[in-house]
Amino acid sequence: MAARKTPAAAAPSDSNGSLTRTIGPFAPLAVAMLAGSLLTSNTPTTAADTTQPAVQATASASAYAPTPLLSAGKPVTWFFVFKFNAGSFANCAGGAQRSCPFGGTVQSYEKDHGEFSQQFAYASDVDPTLQEGGGCVGDTTSDPVGATFDEVYSGHLFYVVWNDQFEGHPIADKSAPAGHSKGILAWDENGNGLVLQVSTPSWPGSGSAHSPRQGDGNTLGCVNDNDVLLSQHFFALKLNKDDVVQVLTALKNSSVVTDPSKPDLVNNGGPSDIQALAASIGKVSESTTVTKVALSSNVLLLSKPSDLKVPPWQMVSALLGGEPLRVASFWDKPKIPSTSGDATPACWDQSLAKPGAVDIATSGIWSGTKIGFEGLPGPEGNHAKVGVSTGTHSYVILGDMNQQGSLAGDCGSSQNGRGGLFYVVDNPQLTNSMRDLLKGDSAPAN
Repeated sequence: MAARKTPAAAAPSDSNGSLTRTIGPFAPLAVAMLAGSLLTSNTPTTAADTTQPAVQATASASAYAPTPLLSAGKPVTWFFVFKFNAGSFANCAGGAQRSCPFGGTVQSYEKDHGEFSQQFAYASDVDPTLQEGGGCVGDTTSDPVGATFDEVYSGHLFYVVWNDQFEGHPIADKSAPAGHSKGILAWDENGNGLVLQVSTPSWPGSGSAHSPRQGDGNTLGCVNDNDVLLSQHFFALKLNKDDVVQVLTALKNSSVVTDPSKPDLVNNGGPSDIQALAASIGKVSESTTVTKVALSSNVLLLSKPSDLKVPPWQMVSALLGGEPLRVASFWDKPKIPSTSGDATPACWDQSLAKPGAVDIATSGIWSGTKIGFEGLPGPEGNHAKVGVSTGTHSYVILGDMNQQGSLAGDCGSSQNGRGGLFYVVDNPQLTNSMRDLLKGDSAPAN
């Protein structure tokens, strides 16, 4: 086990054919303090399906357009959080103690010998270089995850929550070919909103204090399943109305697991086209079309459908022009090895371009401490799904999917046969930080 370390840090101040659809980028969003202005977009909205009733369209108008927060009162356009595993940075930073503001009780996690980690590093569009956070991530309004989730959970917003590992609460887990995806999307009556992508099983399990989760906790460190033992990641992004439509469309395409009939998972309302899309998700998609759109922030959103049976991170490379990538995910059987980019996988689709090299990170480093990146069940393991360009571009990819499946043979194996989303941030400073974080050992090539 790597040396444990508790850095003393202050809380953050802040059919098989597949087509690629590309929508041109929008102008970047200027962030105003807790006030969001509607962005102009050239993207046409989807006509509302008036035959589909809205679900739980009862939320009142929010005082402010939803936006990611570094801490209470400190809005940003996006943030990225990397939560460390218990084998590298145990417990919370600075001796902070866990609490359960969104429901549940602090868990002892006895089967894991009490081991957990809620220490983290974070970056945002305000400061794209990764820095250490303080306290227990997700437990207060002083960290990005807790502050942003509180904005949704304690507010009066419309939302969709999805997770393929709810551990039975509020719905039974779904197996393939459902989407391997987790997160929450929230929006106001005008359709402006935010998305919070997470890699944590069983969290969140409810989007509102008005419909609290039953049978389990709803705060990191307070959930029955120890989803704070391994490394995890979180990515939040501010969205305008057209972005919300695009994210819902991507969620539908990737077969995310949710249930629009349950108010803890879906509180529907706002613009009619958003309502129709929100009411239609939670089913296995029949799509074989990977989509690629540029959101108003210039962040790219990729959506892999479960019926596009290809290795997921090779697909990402191909959609980024064959960019070579280094990837850290839950790397476990059936493992997809590192690939050099010299050949196209046998499990491929003719509409996709040739992928570049995909190097599997099995370890990284932070503040001089080695971090395990394999899909181990113990405290050295990793459950984040992150990638970074190793070529000429400055791409950081925050994904839903692990590098598990097959390059040849059973092309529907594991993640090949699942759906998921990938957000691509083009930022040199964040890229340099991610390259440093992922610097370490690699899995052998095939």
